Amino acid sequence: MFLAKDFVETSEGLVFAVVESGLEQGKVLCFLRYILSEGQYKKVNTEQANQFLVTQYPRYLYYSPIKQAHCHALSNKDIAKHHQPKLKIKQLLMGQDNDTIESDCEALCLLFKQSGLNLDEIGVTGSILISAHKPSSDIDLVFYSRTTFNQAREITQQLINQEKCSELSEADWLESYDRRNCDLSYAEYVWHEKRKFNKAMIHQRKFDLSFVDANPIQGNLESYKKLNPIVLKTQVIDDTFSFDYPAEFIIKHPKISSIICYTATYTGQAKKGEWIEVAGLVEQSEQGIQRIVVGSNREATGEYIKVIDG
Repeated sequence: MFLAKDFVETSEGLVFAVVESGLEQGKVLCFLRYILSEGQYKKVNTEQANQFLVTQYPRYLYYSPIKQAHCHALSNKDIAKHHQPKLKIKQLLMGQDNDTIESDCEALCLLFKQSGLNLDEIGVTGSILISAHKPSSDIDLVFYSRTTFNQAREITQQLINQEKCSELSEADWLESYDRRNCDLSYAEYVWHEKRKFNKAMIHQRKFDLSFVDANPIQGNLESYKKLNPIVLKTQVIDDTFSFDYPAEFIIKHPKISSIICYTATYTGQAKKGEWIEVAGLVEQSEQGIQRIVVGSNREATGEYIKVIDG
């Protein structure tokens, strides 16, 4: 089973991050993140990844008829290695020959365990997953149980209060904001992020927490037609799946049922009962159900979710 946040690697040394759990038309939907060159994994950004595949490996480019969007995709025969976060974390927790970053990751997991968290529902993704991390790398933990993920956010808040972890510094927030390149002001970005408790610091190293459903609902292959851009003020009436991938916010609106978000910046962005402003793209299903998509392109340019007064 391929889950979001897994990495898949081809025989050519191309490492793709899985962006959607399960398969679409027998293919793993993913995006190129690293290229093996001279024995080292080199990270590539969105533009570099697309250009590289266009010129070198166009067979890995894919248009999703379900999402009506361009992405990357691999068939089973293309995959030489399947990097799984849960297996990687088990290796790190054995504590053998861990480097500084891996030791920081192990220490964080032990703090969670001491607070009652079940480490069987946790994995590590990002650069650590393929041992491509550098001294400046973050720790990206992924949780496969919604209950465990929410518990981890509560524990993170407690660890900050106990001074076993710390909040991000101003410099850390600025770096995070610059990396996101989002359509919020710096003040708006930090206000929303601080209340999520899905990122903090351990040993001066940033860590991020994310959720992936280990048992995603399969078979929902309904296609949506893109209609028009929209900026809307509305109220969130259900935030149960606000940290999922994609995140979902059920809203109060006569025609539009929900907001679907494919960019991590706006995951967990609003809570039940809050009024928000959303900028995105309206889509309509074959049954006439409308939704707003935030993250219709990978960088979510011009698209956002932010809490406002009602």
